[in-house]
Amino acid sequence: MQAVKMYTTAVCPYCVRAKQILKSKGVLQIEEVRIDTDPAQRDHMMQITGRRTVPQIYIGDTHVGGCDDLMALDARGGLVPLLQSL
Repeated sequence: MQAVKMYTTAVCPYCVRAKQILKSKGVLQIEEVRIDTDPAQRDHMMQITGRRTVPQIYIGDTHVGGCDDLMALDARGGLVPLLQSL
């Protein structure tokens, strides 16, 4: 299974929902990068994603986007294959 990395904050309902979706698909570990406690990580996230909102989710090297993007990917049937790709 691909590694999952999520840029997040402590109080973010969309981050919680994204984690629930990923765990329901068998993801056991999510690397969480807290941008509310590390301004340098916030700047880095904005540089690499072009976005300012959380969550920002990476599956392997693929930038999925936010929670809505994750849900849309799942609805299209693309989430599990992406998680399982090597």
